[in-house]
Amino acid sequence: QLRILTFAKGTPEEHKAKLSPKEAQLLRLFALNINDILPRSEALTKIWQDDNYFTARSMDVFVTKLRKYLSLDADIEIINIHGNGFRLLVKSESEA
Repeated sequence: QLRILTFAKGTPEEHKAKLSPKEAQLLRLFALNINDILPRSEALTKIWQDDNYFTARSMDVFVTKLRKYLSLDADIEIINIHGNGFRLLVKSESEA
């Protein structure tokens, strides 16, 4: 279940963010696991085909970039799940 993300007041044209291929792949994995844990190892294997220290640090940079893109929507947040991975929290309209 994907929804169109809007990042602020205004039209989508005013707030476009061009994602790199890796950012898009990572956002897709988060979207497929909304409100569930996305294990770090799963994302690393699916996107980088490797699960080592350097690819993990690279993924952290991409997560930081996605957080920045999503920060204008108070109903969307990427949180760390210590020792496991990440969770894309999306508040439903009834929670907002």
